Amino acid sequence: MTTQLEKAKKGIITKEIKKAASNEEIEFYETSWTKDKNEYVAYLIKNGWSVIPANKEHIKKGLEPIVIGDKHSVYIVGYSEEQIVKNILDGYDMVREGAITTKINANIGISPEASCLEEEIKKMETAIKAGADTIMDLSVHNDPHLIDHIRKELIQRCKKPFGTVPIYQAYIEAQNKGEDLNIKNYLKVFEKHAKDGVDFTTVHAGITRKSLGLLRRRLMPTVSRGGGFILEFMKKTGKENFLYAYFDEILEIAKEYDVTLSLGDALRPGCLQDETDEAQLYELEILGELVERAREKGVQVMIEGPGHIPLNKIPKNILLEKSLCKAPFYVLGPLGIDNAAPFDHIASAIGGALAAYWGADFLCYVTPAEHIGLPKLEEVKQGVIAAKIAASIADYALGNKKVVKQSNEMSIARAQFNWSKMAELSLFPEEFKKRLKKEKTKTPHPCSMCKHYCPLKRKDLLEE
Repeated sequence: MTTQLEKAKKGIITKEIKKAASNEEIEFYETSWTKDKNEYVAYLIKNGWSVIPANKEHIKKGLEPIVIGDKHSVYIVGYSEEQIVKNILDGYDMVREGAITTKINANIGISPEASCLEEEIKKMETAIKAGADTIMDLSVHNDPHLIDHIRKELIQRCKKPFGTVPIYQAYIEAQNKGEDLNIKNYLKVFEKHAKDGVDFTTVHAGITRKSLGLLRRRLMPTVSRGGGFILEFMKKTGKENFLYAYFDEILEIAKEYDVTLSLGDALRPGCLQDETDEAQLYELEILGELVERAREKGVQVMIEGPGHIPLNKIPKNILLEKSLCKAPFYVLGPLGIDNAAPFDHIASAIGGALAAYWGADFLCYVTPAEHIGLPKLEEVKQGVIAAKIAASIADYALGNKKVVKQSNEMSIARAQFNWSKMAELSLFPEEFKKRLKKEKTKTPHPCSMCKHYCPLKRKDLLEE
């Protein structure tokens, strides 16, 4: 199998590149080396600054490809961290420029407490309708056959890029057999996911035995489910992380199906007290090495990031990933406060907007159920809405042509009291219309806030 990355390196512009590029509105400068969107996206893929998660099996089922990443692409490479920070502090805004829109992911999946396929289908459909660009199935259950069934049924119905975390199922299968985790069973599960059409998978290959000694100062050693499984394995057996030790074998399967690796941050901080510590940074350095190994094999790769980070430390965390890994950055949140539940989706949107502005390419949604339980249908919707707003805020600040145009046209419609146009331009048209219907006024203008005191009706203010 020749992957998207290998084809891009050969100068081949694939159907998937063309489709992904067609969804972006890229504004080129007069001095730009190209003014062709397809050529530009192929260039990003070639250099590893962007990825197009597109499993060959999912393509057969009607996958609608997207491109993730490009922020910091030109300006990070060749600069040290100190130089990058200095450029930004000196007001060098072009460092943060991004032409590709920030994408968002929605997590769904069953648990031993809730295992209804119909409910997960509804969650997936709701997430996509609300604006999710990708879906991840994080199912865990005592019955691995049920996990297989859920995944296959969801992929069959999903036209968006679809992700999983194979270590979850590998751990459950090992437990059911009374065995320790092992590379043989993991590769079997990984290939099963790949054959089903999974486009990107989280792989916790960045933690090693050295990581165990770095966790002693932490309040929460790990909040990563997959990371916890691997740390438990290493402590119990005394062996190295098999995902790290046998990384090349994982790459062989990923290359065969063109699965994009999402290198997991098993040591992401689970609370603000543990942020940006030695353990987190050690793992990030390992992930940077694995990025190079993946690209050498022709496998696309992105990096997962924190987590719980104070607002003032978010820029540093983004820049560290970009300088050490030079790959698209996929962040969970980040959350700038630890006690916002059950409104962590709002805290996440605040952190996510700042993270995306500074260079995060891909935001994983956080729902009102975060730190409490499995999200319900409405909570999935609210999580996507919050993440979509965060991504759009960042994209506007970055000057993304598509986002700026839509936002500016909304301002014009608002100035003209064009309610139908406002609904059309809203990030959430149906929600706008529902809310508008609740306004019961005696005048043609539905807004009940100011009525005849409305400042926008005072047109004489514009006259000389």
